[in-house]
Amino acid sequence: MSHVHIIGGGLAGLSAAVELAAQAQVTLYEAGPACGGRARSFHDRTLDTRIDNGNHLLLSANALTFRYLDLIGSRHTLTGPGIPIFPYYDLADDLAWTLKLSRGKLPFWALPGGRRVPGMRISELSALGRLLRAGDNAVVQDCLRPGQLSRRLLEPFAISVLNTDLQTGSAKLLGNVVRQSLAQGGMACCPWFPEIGLSETLVDPALEYLARYNTSIRTGVRVGAIKRESGRVVGLETTDEDVVLGAEDHVIVATTAPVAKGLLPELTVPDAFESIANAHFRLPYRVSARGVVAQAGFVGLVGGISEWVFLKNDVLSVTVSAANRYMETDSNEMLATIWSEIRHALDPVLPQPLPVAMPPARLLREKRATFAATPEQNRRRPKASGTDLLNLTLAGDWTDTGLPSTIEGAIQSGLVAVSALGFRSAAENTKS
Repeated sequence: MSHVHIIGGGLAGLSAAVELAAQAQVTLYEAGPACGGRARSFHDRTLDTRIDNGNHLLLSANALTFRYLDLIGSRHTLTGPGIPIFPYYDLADDLAWTLKLSRGKLPFWALPGGRRVPGMRISELSALGRLLRAGDNAVVQDCLRPGQLSRRLLEPFAISVLNTDLQTGSAKLLGNVVRQSLAQGGMACCPWFPEIGLSETLVDPALEYLARYNTSIRTGVRVGAIKRESGRVVGLETTDEDVVLGAEDHVIVATTAPVAKGLLPELTVPDAFESIANAHFRLPYRVSARGVVAQAGFVGLVGGISEWVFLKNDVLSVTVSAANRYMETDSNEMLATIWSEIRHALDPVLPQPLPVAMPPARLLREKRATFAATPEQNRRRPKASGTDLLNLTLAGDWTDTGLPSTIEGAIQSGLVAVSALGFRSAAENTKS
């Protein structure tokens, strides 16, 4: 049986390992103490509770992600309203509303009647067409027009999806997301997120699945070099030992882009990155919002630095995307600003007011959360088979998936890497 060595235990590596487990002997090397990469949970000492290192919202259109969850048996760990609704609050205008998308492809939601973005004009929908037709060099700002649809929906949507500002973000990448989600109708846009935590949904069940196939998971082991001969990988240098590869063995490099570049200096990879900040507040009581927010479990904010607020028991978790612009802002100052925003936004829908004084809080900054989703950086993304090594492929949300850095892109990349090695995978209609 072939032996596949997977370097990197993030979602791309786990996706590849789960796909290969029944087909080959698999060894996965993760330099850190735990798998999951940028989508995992941990116990935070400051808050004395378990939190996620980031917030991720899945859409029902993320077919490969849901297939992965079904394979590892964890779809039931997601929560969400089950219908295509997105509650929002405009901080600048003190206005709450809920976007209720039509279930089919026809955008009936955009007609007057309370389901659409307040103040929008039908003509503004032309921005979606421009995004779908965007060329390689177009940026998001080129496709938008002034109006409330852009300000209250498309602009915050673009920043959260691309994790890049509107002036430099790739319109083509955003258009690809629109094509797979909104353009398919509201039922492709039902929002879901882990009810407990990212690890409980995406990581721990995968490790349990892999254990049933005797997959070797070697955490705390760093691969420092790849040995080559005659156009093939013949060995790996790790912090534990040197690993010799047989003639039928393969390697998948599923690390971050900078680490992949270090292992394979000839690679062209994205070299500009954007950060994400996530604020977590632990309340003295369990959060129990009323109305549509309770049904959704989250709310989007417009007009501040906060973007998405997730309500999980006694923890409020807030996402701030494209956070390079706040790198010089003091963490305590950011937390105070975020707390002021969410307190103002959520007070009207909570059974008791949020306290004026900020509760125990933690700000996490992921400095290289994603590659900067610009046209220039998108051109630097290699294909899975983007090396001259016959038994090595690449995986990671930074590879040429056609999507920005997303969970769906990471999982897709693992499947494409498996397919490029000649194994079975659900990688049809994806780039290789």
